Amino acid sequence: MEALVLTGTKKLEVKSIEKPEVKPNEVLIHTAFAGICGTDHALYAGLPGSADAVPPIVLGHENSGVVAEIGSSVTNVKVGDRVTVDPNIYCGQCKYCRTGRPELCENLSAVGVTRNGGFEEYFTAPASVVYQIPDNVSLKSAAVVEPISCAVHGIKLLKVTPYQKALVIGDGFMGELFVQLLQAYGIHQVDLAGIVPEKLAMNKEKFGVKNTYNTKDGDKIPEGAYDVVVEAVGLPQTQEAAIEASARGAQVLMFGVGGPDAKFQMNTYEVFQKQLTIQGSFINPNAFEDSLALLSSGKLNVEDLMSHELDYKTVDDFVNGKLGVVSKAVVKVGGEEA
Repeated sequence: MEALVLTGTKKLEVKSIEKPEVKPNEVLIHTAFAGICGTDHALYAGLPGSADAVPPIVLGHENSGVVAEIGSSVTNVKVGDRVTVDPNIYCGQCKYCRTGRPELCENLSAVGVTRNGGFEEYFTAPASVVYQIPDNVSLKSAAVVEPISCAVHGIKLLKVTPYQKALVIGDGFMGELFVQLLQAYGIHQVDLAGIVPEKLAMNKEKFGVKNTYNTKDGDKIPEGAYDVVVEAVGLPQTQEAAIEASARGAQVLMFGVGGPDAKFQMNTYEVFQKQLTIQGSFINPNAFEDSLALLSSGKLNVEDLMSHELDYKTVDDFVNGKLGVVSKAVVKVGGEEA
């Protein structure tokens, strides 16, 4: 079968590889779509993701498809089911797993990171991380349940309530997801800061954003104005801006992935005086069911955020920045018919 293989740092090759065999507790999935995210960019560049990827490896931890075969002990799905996969596989034995914090698992493995993922015609996953897709959710939308679930996990770490005003910093795909999710979780006003005029305008016209700030054009984010601030960029300047935008008693979610050695400055007295909560967020434990329900309910529109549908040959152009501004790219492996 055909696969897009990461063979080394900044090296992707289309190769013919063996179709994987199914173990008793596994599901073989005929891939439909596989999303590409910042983690894939990092792994391509030789940086760590949720876990280390050791080439040769088939990436693609965001994916959807149709069940082609099940192992002898699998009971939660059947052949022909439309499914998506939570890539993160926890050991269940370390102190974090045993104290209800599996996202911090000391022995984390992941589909599309430590084992082959969705950039191939067929891939396998443990049945425990395979989820059926609601009938009214397309395979294309289902390919991005994983990033949705990461954002849902971040929101679950906060205390959100309707009276709050929220600001999302970052108009990339994750920032745009947070806009819709914060509203779905009941916050009455969500504003957006970013650098792409078309995205800012779309989120205001289509997704209910009240105020937008184009920081590239010099728009100033109001200081001390927001009860919830989601930083979805990962740069020191945007992290500092998130602190500055926070009101008294605010919660700041540092969701954007910074560089391994990056640091930002903040006024420690301000943290004390405002009684701020500054919260990190890592991957997506126990968030797939909620994410699928939000998609099925119509409270999330993800396909309008997808700007590029790629094939194997154009993935390299994308990760090398040759395709220009990309909101969200998915690789069409088998398509809706899988």
